[in-house]
Amino acid sequence: MALAFGLRSAIQLRRTGSTGFKGIGGSPGSAEWLAGVGFALAIAVGVAAPVLDLAGLLEPIEAIDSDPLNTAGAALALTGVFLTLYAQIAMGDSWRIGVDPGETTALVTSGPFAWVRNPIFSAMIPTAFGLAMMVPNIASIAGAVGLITALELQVRVVEEPYLRQVHGDAYESYTGRVGRFFPGLGRIERRTTDAIGQ
Repeated sequence: MALAFGLRSAIQLRRTGSTGFKGIGGSPGSAEWLAGVGFALAIAVGVAAPVLDLAGLLEPIEAIDSDPLNTAGAALALTGVFLTLYAQIAMGDSWRIGVDPGETTALVTSGPFAWVRNPIFSAMIPTAFGLAMMVPNIASIAGAVGLITALELQVRVVEEPYLRQVHGDAYESYTGRVGRFFPGLGRIERRTTDAIGQ
């Protein structure tokens, strides 16, 4: 958390004068609000999982708790954190948390963004699964599932419509070439005038 959000916010503040944090948008109950709240809750539950385990308040799920799995989870989580930071840095001054409808940032399509449209979120997924493997309890699993659900909602309902509105044809072309979270998967076919009229 400190690396992925704290450090990156500090770098953004130094470079641009803004932390890049836009907060949770939308009115309470809206899809945008649910995505933001869901994201925050999933992160909080994921962070609470090892704390509850260390405090002896939540036992690991025995069937999936083993040293090899814990070690593989640690490696996966560390790789995910590294890839998250890499993707955040690749965003440059366009990096932010949340969407400000009145703000226009450059459309980043190079580096890891040439492989997937949402590499930060793509990297957060193995981080969450790695944590669940390191500390396989109900909280870590709920945090991972909640994070994936919130990311899907954030991207499909908030980020993509915003980027389509701000960047128009350039974004439409980008979505047709590059997958959403995984290379080649989740590309969006460009809507033609004929298809819209039918």
